[in-house]
Amino acid sequence: MGHPPGASEKQSTKGRGGSFPRVTVLVSTATGWGRGIVKGISAFANQHGPWLLQVEPEGERQALPAGWRGDGVIARLSTPKTAEALLRMRVPVVNVSSIALAGRAAAVPRVCSDVAAGGALAASHFLDRGFKHFGYVGLQKLSYVREHREAFANLLGEKGFACHVLALGDRPEVADIPRPLLEWLEALPKPVAVLTWNNSQGRAVIHACRVAGLLVPEDVAVLSGNDDPLLCECCLPQLSAIAVATERIGETAAELLQQLMRGKPVPKTPVLVPPIGINARQSTDALMIQNPSLLQALGYIREHATEPIQVDDILRVVPIARRSLERFFQESLGRSPAEEIRRVRLERAKHLLATSDLPIPKVAQASGFGTGEYLATLLRRTTGMTPLKYRAAARGH
Repeated sequence: MGHPPGASEKQSTKGRGGSFPRVTVLVSTATGWGRGIVKGISAFANQHGPWLLQVEPEGERQALPAGWRGDGVIARLSTPKTAEALLRMRVPVVNVSSIALAGRAAAVPRVCSDVAAGGALAASHFLDRGFKHFGYVGLQKLSYVREHREAFANLLGEKGFACHVLALGDRPEVADIPRPLLEWLEALPKPVAVLTWNNSQGRAVIHACRVAGLLVPEDVAVLSGNDDPLLCECCLPQLSAIAVATERIGETAAELLQQLMRGKPVPKTPVLVPPIGINARQSTDALMIQNPSLLQALGYIREHATEPIQVDDILRVVPIARRSLERFFQESLGRSPAEEIRRVRLERAKHLLATSDLPIPKVAQASGFGTGEYLATLLRRTTGMTPLKYRAAARGH
């Protein structure tokens, strides 16, 4: 490790132009992703600064003005040319893009979403709903999209399922629905669960289903790889999406920039921030399970998992033999009713750890666990982390 690329000497935290550091943010605010990044940067700057922030709404497409004098830059860098231009400024730069650049640009430190974790999370989301057929839509020539798709497909493969893939650009909904997308959807075995790289492609899939006469989510369940509440809720039905921790990425990038401006060494590897979870909306609101007793049992667990329920409580509302219930769960989900109760509780606990500041005992209580110690034991068994470490990792710390 060494000094930040482009910085020949330790930068003053008082800034070149006055009492406070001047930081320029080259992140487009046209998307929910970009606005979340900027919000996280602003939150850090207000708490640990103050900084004089200059936000360029057009992102990296808008070059820094001639004569620009600042102390640091946070940018979404998509091309080596843009990165080289910033490196010539000889100030610390932090990249928030998932794009791995080559050459000298590769030395720019990165804080970005853990796209592989997002792909695996999507696979689990669909598997939990009982789907047996799967598809992926994204522009395969992009390395980070391939990483996303491979993580999705690899987890499915471990469970014995294949993944059908369609290459599609970033903004297919601005034009007529591509014929290859319609033909691909019509040919897929049904019901099928489809993950898309972004919400633009997710909306295009939903539109194509309507044109093809396919029901969402009954025939095709659709999940976007990133969430933009405004755009995802404009769909009919509304589009489910992975909640990328954009604000946490912004905060972490700002914290790293502060360290670089103080002369700290550049980290050797990218800082990966895992997703918060899944914002489930109507486009994946389906359970592909035909057994009515199993459906009733799963519904009861989801409604009452935060209560101190046991398998006997399920049997009081689902009047079948315990052995039959156990067999239904194993055949359809590969786990027992008791394991499903623990899984639902643990997902609730992980969501609360990632999104709230509740003390661990309160998280355990709100999730249906008796004690914080029991929660810690299960979380360590499944993730290898304590609740506090999981919270820190989910927030990019």
